[in-house]
Amino acid sequence: MKMNIALLKNLCETPGASGFESQIRDIIEKEIRPFCDVISIDNMGNLIALVRAKKVASPQKIMLAAHMDEIGFMVTHIDDNGFIRFHTLGGFDPKTLTAQRVVIHGKKEVIGVMGSKPIHLMKLEEKEKGAQIEDFFIDTGMSGSEVKNIIAVGDPITRERGLIEMGDCINCKSLDNRISVYVLIEVLKQLKRPQTDVYAVFTVQEEVGLRGAQVASHHIDPDFGLAIDTTIAFDLPGAQDHEQITSLGSGAAIKIMDTSTICDPRMVKYLKKTATDAEIKWQSEVLTAGGTDTAGLQRTGKHGAIAGAVSIPTRHLHQVIEMVHKEDVLNAILLINQFIEKMTTFDWER
Repeated sequence: MKMNIALLKNLCETPGASGFESQIRDIIEKEIRPFCDVISIDNMGNLIALVRAKKVASPQKIMLAAHMDEIGFMVTHIDDNGFIRFHTLGGFDPKTLTAQRVVIHGKKEVIGVMGSKPIHLMKLEEKEKGAQIEDFFIDTGMSGSEVKNIIAVGDPITRERGLIEMGDCINCKSLDNRISVYVLIEVLKQLKRPQTDVYAVFTVQEEVGLRGAQVASHHIDPDFGLAIDTTIAFDLPGAQDHEQITSLGSGAAIKIMDTSTICDPRMVKYLKKTATDAEIKWQSEVLTAGGTDTAGLQRTGKHGAIAGAVSIPTRHLHQVIEMVHKEDVLNAILLINQFIEKMTTFDWER
């Protein structure tokens, strides 16, 4: 199995900041429509795809979730000289904004650059502290009147960076979480008639609080929930072994816990057994900082769900140079397909 790099490139480079996911949702919907029985969009904006079970009435429901939003910004002020101030949509390390291009989505798309006080003019304490989020502004190279004619307060802003291949890896902005969107699309394309109803949900607003997953899970009320997301790969110079969380090329990650979820031990056991039996390369994930849609899947249905997650190890998270290993991605697709296929063979009462 080879990766469809053209599809992944389109997914990563298409804008879709939290709360503004319509463009990326349209691309996903077009891609998955031939492989699903029912497709719907809820009031929140989640894209929900149903693949029905072989039997007419399935007693159980599986919900797979991959969030389609990306971290970004929102315009909060435009001054008379055309400089734009913004609010973050999702978590940012301030230093990653330096010297970056962005795209402001107004009446038309406008390229801007992140600017802050020149280091030459900083006082010693300012240099030591470094630029903070509130110190940055966006420069479009246009006059105030020109900017205000195209851009308004409330318009979304996304980061500008194209996808490239680097050795056995892929590098781009927004691999969190478009790589998981890609994985879920490929799972749907390969999914044969399952034993249980499978709901594949491309969720919104994960980066600002798991909001879409909570709404979708409450509506679907799944018996089993599996989130698909990225996770930290701190396999970098200076990292201690216990700090790495995961490493690139070591396989798909099976989540045990993150800061919002302790995964159901039955689900963890099942995923490990499934991967081992199918000779799929995997690694454990204990994420000590950050949460994912797993929490929404686990807790928001009417009766709760037996929930877990398959994660894609990712270096340089929440930067424009996020990196994943192709083999980890392919192993994630294989594992999730096996997860669905073997569900009814596992003793979930233990």
